[in-house]
Amino acid sequence: MAPRGGTAQAEQHARTFRSYLPMGVRTYSCIHCRAHLADHHQLISKSFQGSQGRAYLFNSVVNVGCGPAEERVLLTGLHAVADIYCESCKTTLGWKYEHAFETSQKYKEGKYIIEVAHMVKENCWE
Repeated sequence: MAPRGGTAQAEQHARTFRSYLPMGVRTYSCIHCRAHLADHHQLISKSFQGSQGRAYLFNSVVNVGCGPAEERVLLTGLHAVADIYCESCKTTLGWKYEHAFETSQKYKEGKYIIEVAHMVKENCWE
């Protein structure tokens, strides 16, 4: 049964559940709202370029939503990518590699780019 004043579907979309990474783990968080984004152990490379400067490649992320995939020509060739955004504050953070058309770029498929301008380091960084 739907709550009064709205539908069950609208109520479900209004809720945002935030995942928290374990305490004591070096964490990358959204610079705008401090939602956790990735564990340092999921970092693959710091050698990427985003539209706003340096970017990091991650194996997996949390608290991130994904838009529709589209083909884009990036520095390393043609890819199908989907913009990713912070589920908490809705800021666009980077993109997810859905498909790489060149064999040498296949390792990126299913991985995430987050621009450094949108991240802050938290928990146990020296």
